[in-house]
Amino acid sequence: MEGTPSRGGPVRKAPRLSTPIEYLKGIGPRRAEVLAKDLNITTFRDLLLLFPRRYIDRRQITPLRQVQAEGEYVQVRGRLQSLQYQRGRQRSWLVGLLEDKTGTLPLVWFQGHAQIRKMLQVGQEYLAFGRVSYYRRRPTLPHPEMTLITGPETTEHLRIVPIYPSSEKLRKMRLGPRQLHQAVMRVWEQVRDEIDENLPDYVRRSLRLVGRREALRMIHQPATMEEIDIAKQRLKFEELFFFQWQLAATRTQRRQQREGIIFSKEKINAPGSFTHDFIKRHLPFELTGAQRRVLREIWQDLASGTWMNRLLQGDVGSGKTVVALITMLAAIDNGYQAVMMAPTEILATQHFQTLSRMLFGLPIRIELLTGATPARKKQELYRDIESGRIHIVVGTHALIQEGVRFQRLGLAVIDEQHRFGVAQRARLWQQYTPRPHVLVMTATPIPRTLSMTLYGDLDVSVIDEMPPGRKPIRTHVITERHLPQLWEFIRRKIAEGRQAYVVYPIIEESEKLDYRNLMEGYERIQSLFPEPDYRTAMLHGRMRPAEKDAVMERFARGEVHILVSTTVIEVGVDVPNATIMAVINAERFGLSQLHQLRGRVGRGDEQSYCFLVRGPKVSAEARTRLRALAETNDGFRLAEVDLKLRGPGEITGTRQSGNILFRIADPIEDVRLMELARQTAETILSEDPDLQHPRHQVLVRYLEQERANMGWAQVS
Repeated sequence: MEGTPSRGGPVRKAPRLSTPIEYLKGIGPRRAEVLAKDLNITTFRDLLLLFPRRYIDRRQITPLRQVQAEGEYVQVRGRLQSLQYQRGRQRSWLVGLLEDKTGTLPLVWFQGHAQIRKMLQVGQEYLAFGRVSYYRRRPTLPHPEMTLITGPETTEHLRIVPIYPSSEKLRKMRLGPRQLHQAVMRVWEQVRDEIDENLPDYVRRSLRLVGRREALRMIHQPATMEEIDIAKQRLKFEELFFFQWQLAATRTQRRQQREGIIFSKEKINAPGSFTHDFIKRHLPFELTGAQRRVLREIWQDLASGTWMNRLLQGDVGSGKTVVALITMLAAIDNGYQAVMMAPTEILATQHFQTLSRMLFGLPIRIELLTGATPARKKQELYRDIESGRIHIVVGTHALIQEGVRFQRLGLAVIDEQHRFGVAQRARLWQQYTPRPHVLVMTATPIPRTLSMTLYGDLDVSVIDEMPPGRKPIRTHVITERHLPQLWEFIRRKIAEGRQAYVVYPIIEESEKLDYRNLMEGYERIQSLFPEPDYRTAMLHGRMRPAEKDAVMERFARGEVHILVSTTVIEVGVDVPNATIMAVINAERFGLSQLHQLRGRVGRGDEQSYCFLVRGPKVSAEARTRLRALAETNDGFRLAEVDLKLRGPGEITGTRQSGNILFRIADPIEDVRLMELARQTAETILSEDPDLQHPRHQVLVRYLEQERANMGWAQVS
């Protein structure tokens, strides 16, 4: 891990832990290939760290009369009374009847009849284990696992059974949960003596955690249900601790080694400065308490002498742009230039127009640079940027082209950073020494529990307060049969001078998902709102940028009453006069996306409305999403709901990229443990940053051994 010194001398290695999985008995090259692809398992170590997703307590034997709950796993004991075939029109199946003192239970096999028939003996006593299913209104056990009771030794089957994650391909290759457990135990027998402790003794004692070797034994082969909880507590903390350790080490290294431009607080606060005059004389409203708190955090960074790398997180309409502008003015007051980069031309243009309005009357030159900027204008801007005559440049990827060179770049503001690649963002500041300060903005609310993890190597500021006087958007979930009332409501609001969005999921018909077709929807709305009384326009992702801009400009000027669109209007359109957002087939959208769409209205003084139109068949999860959206406008509360529904990887788009990958810990359920792990890591780093103390040698050895396995991606 970066920032952790090497002690020198021989480091004990664990060759068997790093053995390729194909060399484990019963695996081989073909199974190894699927294990790598489906479960990311390539070595003995990976398999040992494949943790069960649940357990079945086979210590209990259920009387046959009590077998009722469909879908549950049960273990029963009885004498096999009969075993005979039943035949249908196209196939036959084998049926056994198990009997105990309380009643009988049918056992059914649809495949492998000959083998089952040879194995089982009528009149013998068996343990049967399986999942309850119903056939002709009676509980049965299809394809149960059968164990002949021969004496007391049969009690070895009365144990807690771990169930491991598998896949369809692995099951077809006879590597289902049961076989995976057998493979894990084969690895365990070979490597258990190599498993060293990786947490300092005093940390384990203070937190009452069992040793690492014992925890791994308990998680894979528990003797009691209590042992599972003990093992999970230890392994979760270990996982969270080393994740937080890497992030804390990165932060410490950044603060110690990355020299930053020093912005003078006196210049920022002095009467006559751009920052002071803008806040006191040009800002048409009072800053909220959250905005003032965030600005204090930013200014403290700017004056510290170390490089600022801060995330500014806030819901739609919370006032992030104002905070970013004031920070840019602080750079200008200190003799530096500032840049704001947005992911699309639409959003860059929106920012440029907003900032230009707010700076009106101040002697500050602000310019827009995008791919659509004419070549001659670009060359002029390049010269003026390099000469320092331009104070603020707003743009897209065009800002990182070779021709752009700032005279003194002091601050880079990145909007919706997750839509840029890491290398793309870095090109804005890596060419300058010292590096300009970086302020990353996102309008996607991310729960604090997750931001601790996802943005652990950034300092995080949150605007969790909305400007006063803004009316909450009224959100209603309606069905398709209420569409006539919705169209009538839109007519009334248009008569009052308002505008509306109508959003459809996709452009072309999809039989698989049965979406509404955007073209059909547009034609239907045109027939419901005919010209010349009404003007409608359409917007979708396949249009050329110039076409999109023209449509949006017409809508912004009020020349279009209804904008029929896909989600391209999710970010980038700010039309205060638009007060209605109607989302068709709302159940097809994610919670975060719906919240972003809703944020396109409610930008002005008038009451705004969001109508979520759902189809006739809606899943339980979709109902939860829509109900949550109707109940609150708080993006952070919605993000918590979204995180519980979808998990951290889905909500941030990092599941495939590997930024968030926990084997056993859960950032929502284990938030207390996460905070404890973070505190522990930061305390050790602050007290012994070079890990010189003898009690921390266990950390040094583990970090050096596991360096290759700790390749977590950084956010910035």
